[in-house]
Amino acid sequence: MGVKEKELFRIGEMAKRADVTVRTIRYYEELGLIAPSLRRDSSHRLYTRNDLNSLKRIKQLKNYGLTLNEIKDIFDLAADDPTGQKSKMKLITSYVKKRLEALERKKKLEAYIEELEWHIEQLKNVKNFNACPGTECSDCEFVKFCNFADTGGN
Repeated sequence: MGVKEKELFRIGEMAKRADVTVRTIRYYEELGLIAPSLRRDSSHRLYTRNDLNSLKRIKQLKNYGLTLNEIKDIFDLAADDPTGQKSKMKLITSYVKKRLEALERKKKLEAYIEELEWHIEQLKNVKNFNACPGTECSDCEFVKFCNFADTGGN
């Protein structure tokens, strides 16, 4: 089942092709996420195209917000289930969770942007900045949004 020499990558080439550091690859090895397919001796690691694909998959999953522990769980499932169904279901569950989290962050970000927008408009329209909050509150179109509005105790 010999792997052709040209299909093997040293750790530096692997890092370059995956756009990660050598230290990152070593760290992933420590965590059991990847392993060199071959070792020439105790100091030379050799990786295959499959190893490179695994490294790229780790990067992709991290970019989708999965932790290294979650990624390891998915890789472990893949090793135990040649059909890939368990990994697939785990990924779907993770993606649904991450999507819900992202939608919640989006909702909060949109509320923050809306608040900044009314603050900008309010500041553009206030006649006397030093009277805000204060005497201008009764005429301010933004009084219903403002936490500092002086509405006479209402």
